[in-house]
Amino acid sequence: MQIKDREQVEGGRERVTVVPESVDDLWHLQYVLEPGDRVAGDTTRRIQRNDEQMRDTGGEREPMWVAIAVDDVEFHKFANRLRVGGEIVACSREDQLGFHHTLNVEEREELSIEKRFKPDQEARLEEAEEATENPDVAIATVEEGQAHVHTVAQYGTEERATITGPTGKGEYARERSELFSELGDVLKRQDADAIILAGPGFTKQDARKYLEDNHHEVAEKITMVDTAAVGDRGVHEVLKRGAVADVQQETRIESEAEYIDELTQRMADGAKAAYGPDQVQQAAEFGAIERLLVLDDRLQKERGPDGEWAVRIDEIVRTTEQKGGDVTVFSSEFPPGQQLSNLGGIAALLRYRLE
Repeated sequence: MQIKDREQVEGGRERVTVVPESVDDLWHLQYVLEPGDRVAGDTTRRIQRNDEQMRDTGGEREPMWVAIAVDDVEFHKFANRLRVGGEIVACSREDQLGFHHTLNVEEREELSIEKRFKPDQEARLEEAEEATENPDVAIATVEEGQAHVHTVAQYGTEERATITGPTGKGEYARERSELFSELGDVLKRQDADAIILAGPGFTKQDARKYLEDNHHEVAEKITMVDTAAVGDRGVHEVLKRGAVADVQQETRIESEAEYIDELTQRMADGAKAAYGPDQVQQAAEFGAIERLLVLDDRLQKERGPDGEWAVRIDEIVRTTEQKGGDVTVFSSEFPPGQQLSNLGGIAALLRYRLE
């Protein structure tokens, strides 16, 4: 994420001009924007011409600049875009004021955001800006007869390919080289800066030898890691072991996996942990929170009109920070976030146990 400009505007608000450079950046913006913000950018809009001087064009799209008062925000990962909808409050065509419009924000499109930024939203922008320097990482997990390729993103990991087929003996067995060749082709298409090759036993070593002989440009990016499983479970092992951090100085999902493991271990031991809005609010008021864990989509929902909690989420976050605690916002796209969702979407690692 490029942050091109920041300035204070009237009413205690701040205007920030950003350029998202990846799908990750669009995902981050989903949790920065909320109803009541003002967002501006270039767009196209269908204009009906029915006046006497001009022929009706049937609603041709025309380029224009608009500023909208945000009503809703949707991240479309598979379309590589962020949809921001609301009423037009400023526009390069005055006759469009007051109409509803949706800005389709894509990579490398400049966007102006005007709002009162909350601390976690400021942190998200900073995280997105810093993550620009992180290399893209692919994780390939392989064992006899199957291989899986995932990519690592700020919003989680995403499976890119699953390659299966029995190897060894038998009527339907395929040569191992066929499996390794297909794996090499998939990894080449990912164009990652670094590749982690993982799995149980010696199959991954044979796979690396094949790639060294036949896909040198892929093999030179590989780091080897031992795991007991492949697929999603193998990827989780890779993340827990810190392998991604060796090639990517900081990854959101790796730290989330560590925090959720620490939380579940403390809960199993009956130790210093709290979960659910009521318990966590009490812990915040006592100044007992060492680290607050909150789910991104729950944070967004509780800030809006559809919130379900009797407690105010922003008050919990503010109290935690005022009393020296740290706040980690989890991604709902990744398994640790799903585990946190099962605990009510909010939990805390405590300095001491509450009675």
